[in-house]
Amino acid sequence: MVYHGSYVNFLERARTEWLRECYGYSNKGLMSEFGMVFVVRSLRLDYLKPALLDDLLAVSAQLKDVGRSRVTLCQQVLRGEDVLVEAEIHLVCVAMDNFKPVGVPEALREQWKN
Repeated sequence: MVYHGSYVNFLERARTEWLRECYGYSNKGLMSEFGMVFVVRSLRLDYLKPALLDDLLAVSAQLKDVGRSRVTLCQQVLRGEDVLVEAEIHLVCVAMDNFKPVGVPEALREQWKN
């Protein structure tokens, strides 16, 4: 079986790729262009079924809500059609210079509206 903590890594990688593939922003790009980064405020996981060694897994990410400095995503880990894990992640947009919350960049907000 896959260790339960490994799913957090799977979800993180999927969020990073979701932002890069769908919207064209890497974490490094967010830092250089906007002087900010997203950090995890809270993470809730529901383990529904175990993944086994050598299972081919897919991880989805879907935007649920955007606040002033907060972003909520829903994610799933799937093996074929079987949902193994459901997760809700609350991210906060923070400034790189002081790690205090700042507004989500308008460029991202505009892309997320579409």
